[in-house]
Amino acid sequence: MKEIELVIPNKLGIHMRPAAMLVDEASKYSSEIEIEFNGIKANAKSLLNIVMLVLEYKAKIIVRAMGEDEEKAIIGLKTLIENGFGEK
Repeated sequence: MKEIELVIPNKLGIHMRPAAMLVDEASKYSSEIEIEFNGIKANAKSLLNIVMLVLEYKAKIIVRAMGEDEEKAIIGLKTLIENGFGEK
């Protein structure tokens, strides 16, 4: 299992467009991937689960991946999030 703590850089937080981008990225990997925020865990491959986390600007999250491509999954999601989902 690999995990990383990240901060949401988007001024508007994670609304539908970045949430869909996150789900698309997570779905590229066979590993189980979850996002944890304030003790609540969500399946990163589920748009509804991600939106229900209500991730606001500067929210600290943990991205956790478990599986054969967990390293690639963490790198892919880290890059997407740190680049602000292309909104910067």
